[in-house]
Formats: sequence, structure tokens, C-alpha cells
Amino acid sequence: MTTYKVCFCFHRRYKPASSDPPEPIKGFYSKYSVNGFMGAEELQRFITEVQREARASREDVQAIIDSQREFRHLNLFRKGLSLDGFFRFLFAEENSPISHSLGVHQDMTAPLSHYFIYTSHNSYLTGNQLSSASSDVPIIKALKRGVKVIELDMWPNEKRDNVDIYHGRTLTTPVELLRCLMSIKEHAFTASPYPVIITLEDHLTPDLQAKVAKMLTETFGEMLFTPETEFLEEFPSPESLKMRILISTKPPKEYLDSKTGKDKDHETQKGPDDESSWGAEVSDSKLDLHTYSKTESEHTVEDEDPDEGERKPEYKRLIGIAARKKKGSMTESLAVDHKVTRMSLSEQTFDKATENHGTELVRYTQRNLLRIYPKGTRVTSSNYNPLRGWIHGAQMVALNMQGHGRSLWLMQGLFRANGGCGYVKKPDILLRKDPYEFDPKADLPLKETLVVWVYMGDGWRFDFDQSHFDKYSPPDFYTRVGIAGVPADTIMKKTRIIEDNWTPVWNEKFEFPLTVPELALLRIEVHEYDMSEKDDFGGQTCLPVWEIRPGIRTVPLCDRKGEPYKSVKLLMRFEIILYQS
Repeated sequence: MTTYKVCFCFHRRYKPASSDPPEPIKGFYSKYSVNGFMGAEELQRFITEVQREARASREDVQAIIDSQREFRHLNLFRKGLSLDGFFRFLFAEENSPISHSLGVHQDMTAPLSHYFIYTSHNSYLTGNQLSSASSDVPIIKALKRGVKVIELDMWPNEKRDNVDIYHGRTLTTPVELLRCLMSIKEHAFTASPYPVIITLEDHLTPDLQAKVAKMLTETFGEMLFTPETEFLEEFPSPESLKMRILISTKPPKEYLDSKTGKDKDHETQKGPDDESSWGAEVSDSKLDLHTYSKTESEHTVEDEDPDEGERKPEYKRLIGIAARKKKGSMTESLAVDHKVTRMSLSEQTFDKATENHGTELVRYTQRNLLRIYPKGTRVTSSNYNPLRGWIHGAQMVALNMQGHGRSLWLMQGLFRANGGCGYVKKPDILLRKDPYEFDPKADLPLKETLVVWVYMGDGWRFDFDQSHFDKYSPPDFYTRVGIAGVPADTIMKKTRIIEDNWTPVWNEKFEFPLTVPELALLRIEVHEYDMSEKDDFGGQTCLPVWEIRPGIRTVPLCDRKGEPYKSVKLLMRFEIILYQS
């Protein structure tokens, strides 16, 4: 029994947490076992029919049974798997919805513009956008997680004889550029060997640009990618750029022009913050027009062009991906020519562009790189819904890596795909040419339905104190499950609340019709119901739908920062019903 102290002289007792298999698991065991045990033949049939792993060999199945030998003393292993042994196999970490052995499996030989790239915003900041410290520590953390685009804002130091990194015109403290570069060199390929892109926001004099060029060359050496021509007609592939560092910046005008006040991230007036400490609900991909700021619209595209400005030739030579302005209207800016380039838009400018230029954005991003960054009023380092960018083909959807919440969970979810290498191939639907270009606003037929069963959860009793969720009783858990994707597919549902139970059993089924499953992410959150206050957070994860393995799977949950809990997990089942096209 579990005892909770209610008052000075009164205690309440609750049944101890149970780890018995839920009824659906007992049903599967009854169906596939013989005389109370599941031998290799029966287990192989279960794995083939329910788990849809047609390639599972008898040797693979026998290895699963043999792995239970260490539990012989628990009567889990005799001629095969007992019910408890079968349940232990299903609830094991190895039985995850995304295969650990899948690794990098997508074609990595296409141009960079054909990939979503894990991108961070103001990568050096440790906290808010106004007064936090700049450091190489968040850069290291980002690279270890798989981030492949690092942003550095370069400013002259106080003596104007060296280069610091900080958020200009704010109270953020600086860190030396060289320290950041050394950390990038050391950790760039920790997560995968695919290229790291450094986007430089340049506020330097020509002499300091020359000093930066020397730092880059001496730090990275042969790792640094330098294009053979002044501009590229097509971006190289991630495969061809393995273990390489690319510099991306807008070749600058004279230093005095950086004092015009049109820097992209210095609209630092306070505004409404749409994320609380653990994350506001993510808005769908539709534009909320009333949030559009005319002030920000004046700076829709970056200010410089590769053909403009005074710059040191050694600095210019190192720019692997040039960022440039296409002058004129948004239609003119999105026109595609033989030069490939990178363009950056604020989230508000981008949202405005999606209203009337959706297919043009998709077309532009088939050859060129588009980077989206948070609006300047996000002073607390909150984030926006990254799917707004992805469904229009934007490769570099930049988020604040310290802005923990639902938006960043989506980012972490997408980049669990393709072995977590930091590059995810854009689906073919975003690469189709005219007249079959993808229109994010179009009404599309259903392609498939994702069926999800939420069976049970466990692990909180091991990872949390007894009174963490409720001082006077065990927790009251419920699960939210839903889809983040194109607007037609976006939805959230939830289970009933299971009261006073550390190992809740829901046994509930949900169906999610999908029109664009190639851009759908499955959101999973667990909360603890609180009648008088805000519900407590109990874990979350986000999974790319196209990589989810069908069958009964163990879903490990993460904390608010995206770090996996040691024990907390859900037991779920997934099925996909395809429709005839």
C-alpha cells in the first residue's frame, strides 16, 4: 500500500502501483501462445502479423526469447515467453516506434535545397534575447543534439581590434568569436558526419572581416568548403559535403551601413509572449493576420546583394552560401534564376508571404535556401510553429534552442527522422514541378489514416518523488495525442483521466485521417490533472509519422527540454490504413 499524509493525524492509503499487462496485451498473448507459452514459432507469427516485421527470422525471434533467460527466476522463461515475459518484451526500450537500427536511410546525394536542415537561432545565447549571456556552451549542446545550422552575430569588441559574438544593441554579454569557432570545430560532427553551416550576421569593418577570414581558415583548414566559382548554379549534396563546414552570409556593404537600424533581430520592443514556461499550445499552420506587423514588413528581405559592397577578397572567397536580396516585390524576390542563394525572412514576413505566394515559396525552395527566424518581440526566446515553414519547403526554420516548449518539441520530432543526422529529405510533394506544384492551401484527398491505441504508462513512480504531482494522493494522469501537419490534418485529442494511479491504463483508440502524411508529426503528451491549478507536466514526445513502425510499441517520454526520462514510457499501438489514390 502507498500512504499519503493528509493532515497531522490522518493518513490515506492507496493500492500499490501495478505493472500487470493491460487487457489488450493479454488478448494478443492468448491468441498467439500455445499451452500458456509463446515459443519461437508463435512469437514469429505475432511479430509478422501484428508488428508487421516480415523480415524477422527465426534466429531473430529466438534471440528475443533468449534475452529473457536472465528472468528465469521470475518464471518468465520456460519453453518460450510467459505472459509476463511477453509483456516485458513489448515494454522494452528496444521495441521503440522508430527503429534504432534504421540509421541514415534517405538519399543524401540531392542538393542541399532538397532537405530540411536542423537550424538554431542566435545559437550562442543562454537565455533571453535582451540580457542573457553569450557562450559557446549552447552551441556545443545544439551540435550534440544534431543541429546543423549555427548562427553567429559578429560585432567589433570594445577596442575594435577583435570580434565578439553577441546580440547587438542589447545587454547580452559577449563571447569571443574564436572560442565559438573552436567549439564548432570540436563538436560539429558529433551527431553525424553531414555538413555544418555557419550563418554569420556581419557588422564588421573590412579589416575585421579580413581577421575573421584568417580565423576561419586557420581554425577549420581543409574542413572549410570554398566554392570554385563566385556563385553556384546548384547546391552540393550533404553526401558530398561530409565533414565540411560551410559559411553563409550576406556579403556586406560598408560598415557604416550596419548602423542604419535595419538589423533583422533588433525589434526588441516587448510584446505578447505566446509560450509559458512549459509551452503554449502550438497554433496551426494558418496565418493569424492580426499578428502581422507593418513595422517588420519594411524589412522583408535581407539588405545586401552579393554584387554590392566593399569587402576583403579573402573574406568573400570563403562564403560558400551567399545570402542576397532580390529587389522589388515579394513575387520578384521569389523569382527563380540560375543563381542559387539563401534568403531570410522573419516569421511575420513569411506568414504574410504565405497568404498570396504559397506556391511561389514552394517553387523557390526547390532550388534556393529559405531561412525563417523568430520575430523580434520574442524577447523571452519563445518560438513559433515550425510547420508553417516546412509545409512551404523552407529548409532552415530557425528556432531558439533554449526556448523549450511545444514548438521546439516539433522541431525535435522532425529531426528524429533519418537517423537523427540533422538532415531530413523533403517529401516528393514539395519537389514537384509546375503544373503539379504543391499548394499548402489546397483541399487534398485522404491518403491514409493513422490509428493509435494508448494502452498504459509507467515509470513516473521511479523518476519522481511520491509527492511530486500531488501532495496528498497518487497522480491523475491523462494523455493528449494528435497530429501537427498541414492545417487539414492538425488536431489534438485526449484520453480520460485515470485517478490516483502511478501506472495508468487507458486502453483507448484514436483515428487520425491524413491528407499529407509526409509532413505529419505525431504529438504525444502526458499531463496530471489538477482541479485547482494548472495541470502538471508528465512527459512528451513527437514522432515523424512516416517513420513510425506499426504494431505495439514502447514510446519513451522526454522532459520539457527534450531530454529522455530514465523510466517514463507509454505502451501504444500504431496501424496505418492506406487509401487508393
